[in-house]
Parts: sequence; structure tokens; C-alpha cells
Amino acid sequence: MNKSELIKTLAEETDLSLDDATLAVNTFVDSIKKALLAGDRIEIRGFGSFKIKEYGGYSGRNPKTGEKISVVPKRLTFFRAGKELKEFINQ
Repeated sequence: MNKSELIKTLAEETDLSLDDATLAVNTFVDSIKKALLAGDRIEIRGFGSFKIKEYGGYSGRNPKTGEKISVVPKRLTFFRAGKELKEFINQ
């Protein structure tokens, strides 16, 4: 399911207009992005949690050429499924 399919499903199941459903989904996604950027952890009970993991830079090598390269530090989003979601998936 992609974002537009989520919006369409929300509109159909709640009798919202397509514009209102789009606004709701965009507001939800934007709120998660802003919270993650601020360093907050997001937890949606029964679904899972999102957080940012920070990885330091390190010296690596290109496996093809063997050349040493410097890998810059980065921040990545990490999702962990909640207990209820895991149980639902494994029914």
C-alpha cells in the first residue's frame, strides 16, 4: 500500500472527502517527521515505534577495488514492530 492508496482507503472507510483524507494523512506523516527530526521517539501502541539511530563515521574499503574510503556519520530511521502487530502478522 502506498500513500495514495492509504488516503483513498481512509476516505472510503470514514466517509471523509478525498481532500480531508489527504490532509489527515499528510498531517500525520509530517508530525512524525518533525518529531523524529527533533530527536523524539514515536510510539503507536499496538503498531510499533520509530526512532532515529545515529551511526558514527568510520574508515572502510571499496570491496571491488580495495581502496580505502571514509564513510561519513549518518542518521537513519529505525522502526520496531509492536507486540500486537507481530502477533497479528503471525496468526
